[in-house]
Amino acid sequence: MATIPKELLAALRTIEIHTARLATENLSGTYTSSFKGQGLAFREVRPYQPGDDVRTIDWNVSARTNEPFVKVFVEEREMTVMLVVDMSSSESFGTRRAFKAQLASEVAALLAFSAIRNNDRVGLILASDRVERMLPPKKGEKHVMRVVREILGHEPRNREIEPRPPSRAPQLGAATDLKVALEALVRISRRRSIAFLISDFFAQGYERTLALASAKHDVIPVVLRDPRERELPDVGLATFEDAESGEVIAVDTSDARVRANYALFMRKLDDSRSQLFTKLGLDSVDVSTNTPYVRPFRELFTRRARRMRTR
Repeated sequence: MATIPKELLAALRTIEIHTARLATENLSGTYTSSFKGQGLAFREVRPYQPGDDVRTIDWNVSARTNEPFVKVFVEEREMTVMLVVDMSSSESFGTRRAFKAQLASEVAALLAFSAIRNNDRVGLILASDRVERMLPPKKGEKHVMRVVREILGHEPRNREIEPRPPSRAPQLGAATDLKVALEALVRISRRRSIAFLISDFFAQGYERTLALASAKHDVIPVVLRDPRERELPDVGLATFEDAESGEVIAVDTSDARVRANYALFMRKLDDSRSQLFTKLGLDSVDVSTNTPYVRPFRELFTRRARRMRTR
């Protein structure tokens, strides 16, 4: 077994202490009430009481005892939570408290600890432009820490990217393929699961696969953000490198039109993504490298629990 670097062990320990406490103190109640179980499980039979639904009568037991008995069912609470995490190179970006990859690992730990506190199983799919790693769903804190370790210590395999012809515009998310990750989710998870799709969503061509996955699973997109991605700073002539394609371009950030066009592009990207989630009826969460991430999830779980009570 490979030796785990001390730096990674220290980071894991910090995340374990922090997120386990946050899950217990902030999300335990709202998590439980915001997700339905897998259905009903038989518990016992008992004598019929006035007001019982006659459809629940156990005719075999009633015939043997000459007294009416009914079947009692309880909600099968145990669920499977799948963490589908984008590990492409754009996740290594971050200008505030942490890189997006670090944020992804903390969010995954928070969700995983919330799940095991409710006796749910947790599985993992790591993907870039391909499936990088998969862990089957299991229970227990030891398994949760393995999930976090895989995310925090993972380095995507190098990918050869064809040079872009001069006439073609840069490709968004050149080394990100959410379609592959979602296809893996549909393929390996036979039963309906809660699937948190954790990514910055700098990708293309995943819309149809997301629709197919969300028809089978309860998919919750978790959008990772960094404030510097939304607008360009005015720092004069600057050189930028695409973390995924390796392409290097020079940009005159002192030009107000350049900054305005970039901000407009990012707003349109946000709008199209939000419209897609709304169209598919998906709850989504935005988390940023510069703000606490517990509150957005508490609000999500509270919103879902309120909606379930009114159904």
